Amino acid sequence: MRKFVLGLSNALDTLARSVAVAAVAGMFVTVMIQVIARYGFASPPVWTEDVARYMMVWTGLLGATLSFKTRSDAVLMTSVFPARPHWLGLLAEAIHSAAVLTFVLPVVYFCFVGLRGGFARGYLARQAALTMDTLGIAMVWVASVVPIAMIIILIHLAARWAEVPAPAQAEPQTSLD
Repeated sequence: MRKFVLGLSNALDTLARSVAVAAVAGMFVTVMIQVIARYGFASPPVWTEDVARYMMVWTGLLGATLSFKTRSDAVLMTSVFPARPHWLGLLAEAIHSAAVLTFVLPVVYFCFVGLRGGFARGYLARQAALTMDTLGIAMVWVASVVPIAMIIILIHLAARWAEVPAPAQAEPQTSLD
């Protein structure tokens, strides 16, 4: 099971990185189309701004999963304090995990279930009823990145729990010869 979780986390990280890079490239292309059409032809297409905005949303949320996986997420005051004992590090990891779960689990839950229960009232169901004005596409395609990113973060958290801690390094013995 441990290898499955670690493999799934790595595969999702690779996929999220690929989609985020594609979204950044798409955002760049649509912004360049917007700039060229606006200043070169004085007639910008109405859809480019929305496409760039939605690609930025996908990039940001998938980027959050990438930074969580590599532990590049914001950590406060790590360089100020001296090295801590092993048990304190474990306590800090437990508090960090609890904080992640406290935030991510309700987000995932309410993406699918509404405040008063029922799948028809969840965030994704409400977004499915809306369409983008300029593109005519259901907003659920943009909003779906929210539960996707949160579920990927949960899988990365499970992979952190499954990692085998590195054995403590024995101190080298010195000879007094």
